[in-house]
Amino acid sequence: MDDKILRTTRELIDEVGYPQLTVDQVAACAGVGKAAIYRRYASKAEMAFAATMYDRQLPPLACTGSLHGDLLALVRAFHVRMATPEARQLAPVLISELAVNSELNKRFRDTFLAAEQAAFADIIERAVTRRELAGTVDPAMAHLLLLGCLASALYILNLPVDDALITDLAAAATAGITALADRRHSAPGGAAEQR
Repeated sequence: MDDKILRTTRELIDEVGYPQLTVDQVAACAGVGKAAIYRRYASKAEMAFAATMYDRQLPPLACTGSLHGDLLALVRAFHVRMATPEARQLAPVLISELAVNSELNKRFRDTFLAAEQAAFADIIERAVTRRELAGTVDPAMAHLLLLGCLASALYILNLPVDDALITDLAAAATAGITALADRRHSAPGGAAEQR
């Protein structure tokens, strides 16, 4: 049923556009009740976001052997999802709805953002194990440094995001994460002092 709802949502967005999309249309075309949709998604925006950007599992994490390589692979995979015309149309609507709907904001954080930050936690853990980082860094901060910048470029600044910009974002995020790890673990009382 989940696949049917999301597939129907994508088809209707292509056919009528997001502004004209309704949950009633999706329910009727998918052959499900509205209650089934609302058990899964708190709003039309969340349903459309899931259908266009998060209809599948997060991309598998590449293990390139370096922090920069892992971040570059991750941001390239996310760019593919985040730069589609549908995503560029829907993301600002979702951001606006998140600002005024605390329940949706919590669901978004507990699902989409939690999954993304778990990916960053894995990348950071591997970098610490390889001794590329002096210690751990808050995955939420790493997420902000890389995907937050990508989202801003795509949805707020409306920049043309090409591979050169993506590569620069990964390099900047790598430098920032490394600097945060160094600062955190060399500060008085930090992990470096406790060894």
